[in-house]
Amino acid sequence: MHAMLSTAVGGPETLEWTELPVPAPKTGEVRIAVAAAGVNFPDTLIIRDLYQMKPPRPFAPGGEVAGVIEALGDGVTGLAVGDRVLAMTGFGGFATHICAQASACVPIPNDMPFETAACFLFTYGTSHYALKDRGYLAAGETLLILGAAGGVGAAAIELGKAAGARVIAAVSSEDKAAFCRDLGADDTLIYPRSMDRAAQKALSAEIKRIVGPEGVDVAYDAVGGDYAEPVIRSMAWGGRFLVVGFPAGIPAIPLNLTLLKSCQIVGVFWGASIYRDPAGHMTNVNELLDLYAKGAIAPRISARFPMQAAAEALTMVAERKAMGKIVLTTGDTA
Repeated sequence: MHAMLSTAVGGPETLEWTELPVPAPKTGEVRIAVAAAGVNFPDTLIIRDLYQMKPPRPFAPGGEVAGVIEALGDGVTGLAVGDRVLAMTGFGGFATHICAQASACVPIPNDMPFETAACFLFTYGTSHYALKDRGYLAAGETLLILGAAGGVGAAAIELGKAAGARVIAAVSSEDKAAFCRDLGADDTLIYPRSMDRAAQKALSAEIKRIVGPEGVDVAYDAVGGDYAEPVIRSMAWGGRFLVVGFPAGIPAIPLNLTLLKSCQIVGVFWGASIYRDPAGHMTNVNELLDLYAKGAIAPRISARFPMQAAAEALTMVAERKAMGKIVLTTGDTA
């Protein structure tokens, strides 16, 4: 087997395509022949030791994969050799083979391509948990998404529309705005790539112009930095501001704004929620698969790379050039 290994702290250029022995699954594990792996922003952080999880080196990044089970460890039930599955692995997915906990595997429909499956659960799982379980998004409410053209943002657009919300997509370019409109966003706005105080005021004013006097019911912030405060200034009474990610940095928020708006700042840590509430997680997974079957959601894959080109894919994500999802493949994506 081969894997893209992180052998030293650093950026995508430090990864090395390495030959390794094929692993044997331990008790409770299955070995998956990987067909495709999704590329996500945390993959750019974990190789720099900037993520919550810091696996010992050498390791391969890659937190979600899809493929075929080819071996079972002791004690595994409910899965069989030959099953088509997706799996949330945390890391290790940028490889031709991986051993994953059986509990982390989800059987996929026969008509779901591996590329789609590898780009499905991380983004839709995060956004469904955020909007449903943390934001309590309801039909008729207004949803504003910062970073709406990225993987989780694009998923939030589709899920927001499926929930019956009015969706406003905030992005950094017209190309990204067009992408979001194609996904179903009702309105779009373009914010500058850097923020000073004047730009913050302008962004808040533009949000209020689009939303109207009632304000934003649910804000989904996958950007952070100086972009967060203008959105909170635009919140509705009793609004929910969802903290999803910080590619622009961790914001400093004047908490008097939450008092004036009687709004909430709500953390979204989907990865931890899976382990704290596995039953709730599986309910959400089944709901997402139902939405996929109905055609309400489907990953928009904007770029495909062979596994050996993982560094190029990670650079696109790190530089915020990706729209929708990027996927790595090993050759078999049927």
